[in-house]
Formats: sequence, structure tokens, C-alpha cells
Amino acid sequence: MGFLFAFFMLLVAMVFAAVILLVVGSVYFDATNSEIPPGVEHAAKLRIIHASLIGVAVLGKILENLYICPQLKFMRLLSNGRKPGKDPTLFIRDVKLAHVSARIYQPKTPSAGRRKGIVYFHGGGWVIGSIQTHEKNCCYLARESESVVVSVDYRLAPEHIFPAPLNDCLAATTHFLETAEDYGVDRARVIVAGDSAGGNLAAMVAHTLASRPDLPKLRAQVLIYPVLQAVDFNLPSYQQNRAVPLLYREQAAFYVLQYLKGNAALLEEVLESSHVPVELRLHYRKWLSADHIPEEFKARGFKPPVVAACGDEVHEALKNLSCSESFPLLAEDAVLRLLPETFLLTCEYDVLRDDGLLYKKRLEENGRAVTWFHIANGFHGVISFFDSGWFSFPSGKKGMTEIVNFIKRL
Repeated sequence: MGFLFAFFMLLVAMVFAAVILLVVGSVYFDATNSEIPPGVEHAAKLRIIHASLIGVAVLGKILENLYICPQLKFMRLLSNGRKPGKDPTLFIRDVKLAHVSARIYQPKTPSAGRRKGIVYFHGGGWVIGSIQTHEKNCCYLARESESVVVSVDYRLAPEHIFPAPLNDCLAATTHFLETAEDYGVDRARVIVAGDSAGGNLAAMVAHTLASRPDLPKLRAQVLIYPVLQAVDFNLPSYQQNRAVPLLYREQAAFYVLQYLKGNAALLEEVLESSHVPVELRLHYRKWLSADHIPEEFKARGFKPPVVAACGDEVHEALKNLSCSESFPLLAEDAVLRLLPETFLLTCEYDVLRDDGLLYKKRLEENGRAVTWFHIANGFHGVISFFDSGWFSFPSGKKGMTEIVNFIKRL
């Protein structure tokens, strides 16, 4: 009996020591690899959140090395698998839109007429994230804007690479536009929305459906720090915020490669911009260049990069990274002129900031109405912490409020 007790206490001590080591290691990694500028809101909170995410990733890797559970599956399991949430003001249920799973949030209060509809695509680098991770966001949008929100559970990479996630979003949106009245929605007031990778999907859905004469026109697109191009990872915001949580420069390129290729074998070539031929870079330069970024956004530093030569094999392997079928910033003017009204949210301390600034410029030059909201002290992912107790960020709540105000005005 004494031996068993001693063994049990030894096991407890080992587990406790492993947890302490994991916590200390995560904090150390964050402190030595992250760069959080003074202007970031609640920097200490951000460090704690980032260290926690690192700890989860490390634990997942340990489990993978022990052949217990793949790292990616472990990270998804921590956030997924919950039942539909409860909100006394909303009807919440899971449905199928065409072949795609989705969750619908409908206000319970009576409406004088048909409501607006919002088709939402969650972020997570096309690799993680789900309708569960973005439940609070969708509940808030439905409740505060008195709209019907449809959160789309599209397939994820690297198991399902481009165009599978986009095809799911297109199928779900098309089905919703065709059946909107069944959900009490005005077909002429349907909005697509998304954050980060979901912002990319929302923009691509808007691009694809803009020329469909058989469907009602989208009323607007709401793009929250969207991924809009994969040609240049050396824009000012990529240089200034290369190590700012929650999205490093290398992570942004990694997620893009997972989405388009299912692996990150050519990550260094992408970071060096050696995956795009000179003639194609020159073609896109009229839209995609640091020259088009306002000077005030270069104040924190910018060094024009030396672009490496592009090999034919590399370009052939990564040609999806530099085409308009994947990234909306690369579309021709004729396509942009067909797009609906846009709400665009950017954050100062986000590698994707300049994607948004360049897209805003292009939309306005093509006569499209753009409502731009810039969070001067915000970081990538801040919207997800608009209502998270002690971990809440006021700027995230302000961003959500601005989105709701935009939708209510439509």
C-alpha cells in the first residue's frame, strides 16, 4: 500500500513539474520571440493569451510525438465539439445549406418586415476555427443588428485545400440567397462577412457572385482584417508587425500555404517573394506596392526589400498564390466595379493591415463605397476578445459596435 501511495505521489509530482515547465517554457518563448510595441492595447493581457496559445501548441506537439493525438486535431478539439449556444433573445439551430453545415441565429423579437441576413465565415487561417469559436461574435451580430446570421462550417485545410473551403462558402451563400425568405430574410439585404481567413472567403464570395445574374445582388461585404494577397509579405505592416501576436509574418505565409498547397515546403521562397515572376510583379505593382501605402503608416519603419529571382518550378508550384481566383486584391478593375458596399476593419499592429489599406484604395478608385474603421491600438484577432471577461479588449468591443452600426444603416 505504501509503495502504491509513493508511486502515486511521484506521478503527481511529475505531472505538476511538467505543467510548471510547460507554463515557464511558454512564457519564455513569448518573451523572447514576440515584439509587442508600446502602442498595443493591454500588452500584458496579450502576452498571457499568446503564451497560453503557445502552451496549447506545445502540449499538442508532445501528444503527437507520443502517438496519442495529432497536434492539429488536439488544438481543434479544445475549441470545437460544443453544442449550440444559449441566448434568450435568439433561436439557434444547426442546419444544412446545400451540402454545407451551418448554424443559424435568429432574433426572437417580432419584426415588421423581413430582416437582413449575414452569412459569416470564421477566421483561423483556413486551418483552425469553427462555428463554435465564433459563437459569441455571431450571437452579438444577430442580437444587436437584429439580423439573421448564418455561420458557415466550411471544410478546413490541410485536409481540404483550395478551392474546397471557398466552394463550401459559395455553395452555402448561394443556397441562402435562394432560400432567404424561408428564414424571414429579405433576399436583397444579404451581407457576407468574415474575419482574417474568413474575410478572404467573404471577399472571394462577393467577387464570384458579383457577375451572377441568376442571384440577388449582395447588399454589402464586411471584411475584418482580411487576407487579401499572397504576393508580397514584405509590405510595411509585415515588416513592422512581423513578431506581434497573435499573427506572426511567418505564420501568415504558413497558413496561406496550408490553404493552397496543404504543406509549407516552400515557406522561405514565399517570404522572400521569390515565388512570383518579375513580369507578374510589375503587372500587380499598380495595385500592390508600398508606394500606395500612406506615409503615416510607414512611420514605424520600412525598408524596401530586395526581391529574389523566381524560378519556373517554384512559380508553377505556387501559382495559386498570385492569382485573382484566390486573392481579391489581385482582381481586375472590372470585377471590383461590380462589388457591393464594403465595411473594412484594420488594426495598426497587424501584419495584414496593409492588405486592407491597399484594398480600400482600389475599391474607392473604382467607385465603390467603403466604410473604414482602423483600430489604432489593435492587433490581429482583437475582435475575438470583445467579450471575454478579464481577457476582453475595449478596442475589440468598439470594432464590433462599428460593424453593427454599419449593418443597421444598410
